[in-house]
Amino acid sequence: MDFLEFSHAISKIKNLPLPGRDSHYKMAPELRIEELKKQEERKKNPKKAGVMALFYPHSDYETRLLLIERNRYPGVHSGQIGFPGGQSEPGDRDILDTALRESCEEVGTVKKNIEVIRPASELYIPPSNFEVSPFIALYHKERPFKRQVSEVQAIIEVPIADFLDDRKLITKKLSTSYAREIEVPAFHFQGHVVWGATAMMLSEIRELLQKVL
Repeated sequence: MDFLEFSHAISKIKNLPLPGRDSHYKMAPELRIEELKKQEERKKNPKKAGVMALFYPHSDYETRLLLIERNRYPGVHSGQIGFPGGQSEPGDRDILDTALRESCEEVGTVKKNIEVIRPASELYIPPSNFEVSPFIALYHKERPFKRQVSEVQAIIEVPIADFLDDRKLITKKLSTSYAREIEVPAFHFQGHVVWGATAMMLSEIRELLQKVL
């Protein structure tokens, strides 16, 4: 879809009710859903993180969604696919400021080129005790992005047609923080399997877009 057409259409999601958990749970196995419900009740003082779901024009002016592959490190989110973003720091004004700052650091975005459309639903991630606030935004500039070598292994550019394509929804047998060799709902983009918290947030964003595109 042409970016100008997309940018006009996406503004319509501002007043739509957020699908929230119902949409998140579409991308979680039953075992995970039960665990999330239990952990939601138990959570205390979670760490805060802000991430950006950035839609932007590719060089052919077709709309794409920006994702990143994280570097491998000793931690629960090592090597996973996610949105640019990260943990709140004392100097951040609010969680949106966190998402904007972290996006700039990780992929070289320029704040003035980002138009935030709306926040999506917060999502609690029990293994790392993070409460993540995603923001849906337009990036009014073509590539290139510049990855932060210390944090980002690769930049992934997902065509909007792929993001909305039901054929990109798969199930994959994975070992996770809560189970071994379990069938997990996921997205399959350009050879990358996107699951877990990122897939749950993508599910809600996708559902919003399907109502206006």
